Amino acid sequence: MTDNDDLFGGDGPLKRPVTVAAKASARTARAPARGLPDESGYDASDIEVLEGLEPVRRRPGMYIGGTDEKAYHHLFAEVIDNAMDEAVAGHATFIEVAVEEDGYLSVTDNGRGIPVDPHPKFPKKSALEVIMTTLHAGGKFDSKVYETSGGLHGVGVSVVNALSEVLEVEVARGQMLYRQVFSRGVPQTKLETVGRVLNRRGTKVRFKPDHQIFGKDAHFQPRRLFRMARSKAYLFGGVEVRWTCAPSLLPGTDVPAEATFRFPNGLKDYLAHDIEGKELVSDQIFSGKITKPGGHGSLEWAVAWMVHDDGFSSSYCNTVPTPDGGTHENGLRIALLRGLRDHAERVGQQKRMAPATTDDVMATCASMLSVFIREPEFQGQTKDKLATLEAGRIVESAIRDTFDHWLAASPLQANKILEWVLDRADERLRRRQEKEVARKTATRKLRLPGKLADCSNAGAAGSELFIVEGDSAGGSAKQARDRKSQAILPLRGKILNVASAGRDKLMANQQLSDLIQALGCGMGSAYRDGDLRYEKVIIMTDADVDGAHIASLLITFFYRQTPRLIDAGHLYLAVPPLYRLTQGTKSAYARDEADKDKLLKTMFKGSGKVEIGRFKGLGEMLPAQLKETTMDPKKRLLLKVVIDADERPETGDAVERLMGNKPEARFTFIQERAAFANEEELDI
Repeated sequence: MTDNDDLFGGDGPLKRPVTVAAKASARTARAPARGLPDESGYDASDIEVLEGLEPVRRRPGMYIGGTDEKAYHHLFAEVIDNAMDEAVAGHATFIEVAVEEDGYLSVTDNGRGIPVDPHPKFPKKSALEVIMTTLHAGGKFDSKVYETSGGLHGVGVSVVNALSEVLEVEVARGQMLYRQVFSRGVPQTKLETVGRVLNRRGTKVRFKPDHQIFGKDAHFQPRRLFRMARSKAYLFGGVEVRWTCAPSLLPGTDVPAEATFRFPNGLKDYLAHDIEGKELVSDQIFSGKITKPGGHGSLEWAVAWMVHDDGFSSSYCNTVPTPDGGTHENGLRIALLRGLRDHAERVGQQKRMAPATTDDVMATCASMLSVFIREPEFQGQTKDKLATLEAGRIVESAIRDTFDHWLAASPLQANKILEWVLDRADERLRRRQEKEVARKTATRKLRLPGKLADCSNAGAAGSELFIVEGDSAGGSAKQARDRKSQAILPLRGKILNVASAGRDKLMANQQLSDLIQALGCGMGSAYRDGDLRYEKVIIMTDADVDGAHIASLLITFFYRQTPRLIDAGHLYLAVPPLYRLTQGTKSAYARDEADKDKLLKTMFKGSGKVEIGRFKGLGEMLPAQLKETTMDPKKRLLLKVVIDADERPETGDAVERLMGNKPEARFTFIQERAAFANEEELDI
C-alpha cells in the first residue's frame, strides 16, 4: 500500500477519506513490526507542568545566566535596579545598601513603595505578593508608570525571591508600614500591617541567596558590591547611594564600612577615576549630557584617548550595565569616526583619514556611555547587550553634533587626537601589507631570540611557548619538550617590573625584547592577536617564593602590555611539584606542603619509610621528571590566567598597589594581611 492509498482509503483519491491523525495512529500501532521504537512508555502523565516560580529554581541559568559567582551577585543587581528606576523616575532621592555578616543583603529606597492593595486580577492577593511570586508581573510594561526603566520583563525581583533562602519586603506607603516574608519563592506570612510610620516611605528588600542553588561556599564579596553600588551613583547624579557593610567582612580589603556617594558630574567623574594617573593624548575629557534626545529619556557620555594603554568601553542602558555593548555603543563609535573625518577635511587631512575605521578611533579610547530609553530591547534576561536599533541612531546623531562643536572649539586638542588616530590607521595598513610568513620559514626570515628553542608546527594552533627562569631550567625543559609543539624561551633571573618602569626603560630591556620577538604579536595598542605565534603561553617557574615573584613580574608585564592576550585565553601558569615522595616502588609528586601532607595520609599511610625529596628548582629535575609532572599535556596541571570583566578596576588598583612605584602602598597591603600569612590564605 502506498502512502497515497493509505491517506485516501485505498480506493483512490477522495474515496473513504481518513484523517492524518488516524493515519499517524495506524502507523504507531504497527511501529514495532517495522522495527521502530515502542512509544507506549511515553504518555500524558510524562508531561510536566512547572507552575509559579518553579521554572526559576529548576533552570536558574535561563534567568540569571548560571549559578556561579557572577550570577550570585546578579541578584543584587536586579534589586538595586528596581530602586534606581524609582530614583530615575523622580520618586526617590536615596538608596541604602547594607551588607550583613550573616549573609543577608538589603536595599532600601525612599520611593513610592510597591503597591499593597489587592490586585484586580488576583483579588485575594496583594499587588506586592503578585509581583514577588509571579513571573512577568510589574509596573515596567506601562510607560505612564516608568518612562524609562532597567527592569522590563517583570521577572527580576521575583527571580531573586525564587532563588533566596529568605526574602523580606517592607513597604512604607501612606504613613503605614507593611511587611511580608518569603522563602524560596513561597510566602511564609500574609501581608502584615506593622503600624504607622510618619517619616518613612519606600521599599526595603532584604534577602539571603539560597545555598541549595549556589552552593554552600557562595558568599557576597564586599568589594564587588561596593563597586556596583558606587557605579549607580555615577550613572544618575540625582541619587545619593549610602553604603554600609559589617566590619567583620572587610579585613584584607580596601572597602570602607560606611560611605555615601553622590556624583553631580556623573560619567565624567567616573571616567576620570578609572583613568587616573594615565597619560592622555588630549588633556580634556570629551563629555556631555543631553535630555530628551529623539524624544527619549537622556544620554550621557565621557570619552578620552590614552597614550600607553588599550582602550575600553563601559556602557549602560537605564543604569543596567551592558558589558557586551550593543547598538548604543555602535552609535558612539560611528559618531566619533564621522566627527574626526569632518575635522580631517577642515585641516586638509581627508586623504589620510579616508581609510580609517572605528577600530582605529577606539584602539586606545576609554569611553563611558549611559542611555535612558523607553522599552529597551536586550539580548537575554541578563541584559548584557542592547539590541534597540533606534538607540544607535539617537546616540550617533546627538553625540556627533556635540563632538563637532568640541573639536572646533579646541583645535589644538582636536589635532592631537586626529594625528593619534591617523597613526593607528597607518600602522594597521602597514600590517595588512606585510607578507604572511609561515613558521617553517619564520626562523629564516624573522629575527628570533638566540635562546629560543622553537617548535616545528607550521601554525599557532596546538603550539605552546614555555617561559622558564634560567638556563639550567631551560636545558631540562628543552630535553623534556615535544619538539613538534612546544617551544622554550629561558629568561635570566627576575625581569623588569614594568609597573614601576618608564616606557624607555621597558623598550631597552633585552629580556622583554626577546619575549616580544618570540611572541610575534606586538604590545600595547600595536598588539595583534592574529600574529601570536603560539596558542598557549605558559609561565613555568620554580615552586618557591622566588619563582612566584618572577611569575608575578611576568603576569604584570602581560597585564600591562598585552591585556588582550589574557582576554583571549592564551596565558597560563604551569604547576611544577615541590616534593617527590617515594616508598619502595611507589612514588608520587606533591605541589606544596598541603599536598604532601595529604599524600602522606592517603597514598603512603602504610608501613615503610617514606623518602621525601624537595626540588630546589626546575633545573634540578631530570628531564623525564619535568615532562611527567609539568609539561606532558596528558598529566600536567595548568592554571589559566583570567581577568574578571566585572572587577577590572579592582584588578588595576591591586596591580598598582603591589607592583607600582609606591612602596608605602605595598607596605600597607602587607600590614593589612599579616594575620593571614601563616594560614596561607593571602588573597592577592
